Formats: sequence, C-alpha cells, structure tokens
Amino acid sequence: MQMQKAALSASFPFVATAAKVVGDCMIKYQDIADGDPVLDHSRLLKAMENAFEYATAHGGIGLTQTKAFNRKFAHWMADHSPWPRYHTDELMRLNKVLNEWDVPHAMVVHDLIILAKFGRHTKGKFQISKKAQDLASQRGAFFAKIAETYLFEYNHARNARSEFMAPGNWDIFLNIINVEAEQGLTEAHLVKTLYGLEKRAHVIDREYYDHAGFIFTHVLQPLSWLGFLAETSDGGRLSDCTYWKTPLWRACLQLETDGMVDVPHRH
Repeated sequence: MQMQKAALSASFPFVATAAKVVGDCMIKYQDIADGDPVLDHSRLLKAMENAFEYATAHGGIGLTQTKAFNRKFAHWMADHSPWPRYHTDELMRLNKVLNEWDVPHAMVVHDLIILAKFGRHTKGKFQISKKAQDLASQRGAFFAKIAETYLFEYNHARNARSEFMAPGNWDIFLNIINVEAEQGLTEAHLVKTLYGLEKRAHVIDREYYDHAGFIFTHVLQPLSWLGFLAETSDGGRLSDCTYWKTPLWRACLQLETDGMVDVPHRH
C-alpha cells in the first residue's frame, strides 16, 4: 500500500497532498448554462430527467412492497434507456421480467434521488418534491447536484462484484485522468499508472484484477455515466474500452493538473 502511494506521489506531486484529504472535496466545478449542449453528454442526467418526467406524468413512481421501483417503471426506464446496452431488447435476453435491480440505471436513479433528497416514499409511490422539480428545470444546477451526489456520496461498491477497495480518492483519480486521457485511456493503462500493476497474458493475476475491477466500478464507469468520459470499443469487452474526455469534462471540471494539459478556453 505504501509503495503504491509513493509511486503516485513520484509521478504526480499533488498526490502527496490530495492523499491526506480523502474525506474532503478539492474539485472545483464550473457552472454550466442550462441550455449548453455539453450537458447532453451525460446519460445519467438524461436518465434522471426521464424518471422525473415519468413521475410527473404518473403522479409518482410506483413501488413494490419492499419499496423498490415497480416493474412497470423499470420496464419503462429500459424502453427509454440512454445506454443501448441497457435497453429493453438487450436486458430481456437475460430476464423474463425486468425488476429495478435488472435495470442498472433505474437502481442508480432510485439510490440518487434518495441520497439527494429529491423526494420520498409515500402511499406506495415515490413522490418527487416541488423543490426537486424546480431544480430539475435548471438543467445546469441539476446536473451539478447529480454529479456531486454520484461522485462523493454514492456507494459504488453496491455495483461491484468484489468488496476490494484500492487506495486513492477523487482528487487523485480526476487529476491523473485529466492528463492521461488526453490521448485516450484504457483501464489497463490507468491501473498501471496508479498502482504499477500490469495485465499479463495467460496469467490470472488476482491483485491486478482486484485493482482493475475497482477502477472500473468506482472510477471509470461513474465518470462515463456522468458524461465526463466517452468510451470507444471495437465490440469487445468493457475492460478493453478506450476512454476520452468529453467537452463536458473540459467545461465543468477545474483541476490542479490543468496546467499540464492543453485546456480549451472555458466559457
């Protein structure tokens, strides 16, 4: 563990400071105008807007006896999925029916609206509050609230296959990705940069795969869902994707390593 932290500090001097403030947020956001098209990069924002739209049209979101979103809503969310891989046609290949936990973004949206206090469970439905509806009408501020909640409050281990936690925090991850993703970044490259671990052919390296799983679940997928990173793939496994910074990253995030990259003018 100490060797990993030392390697991080040697490559990126700011890490020595950032590593001491795991519980604090040193990330600065730039305000995004409500009509700025960069917000369209965020699929999670679109999924949340879809949920609010459904709640408005149906007088709330129906719940099961265990207070999960009901199948009607889960299926609707799959029908309107911003992610092709989570569309109804794809999910029904593996499921006879769609429950909340079968539709990844429906589950995450439910978690987030509770964490962000966008409403409450009442009389068999989840009701969106008037305050949250007003916030949703201000798209830039709505995205900022979703991003803050998803990055700094959400328990990403809920979607992980392993309880393994690697060292690091968002200050480290965002600043390093800010530099490394200029020319495209893979999961393997980030694991090597952060932890000095390399994927070896024909060898099942538990240490490498533990760290790679952590990086995907806790770092790359959240940033991709928020629209800060875009992924390209040749149709292979998710672990082989290449990630690129989107215009939303450049417009929204203000980072210590900006001086190490060619940052376009922020409006």
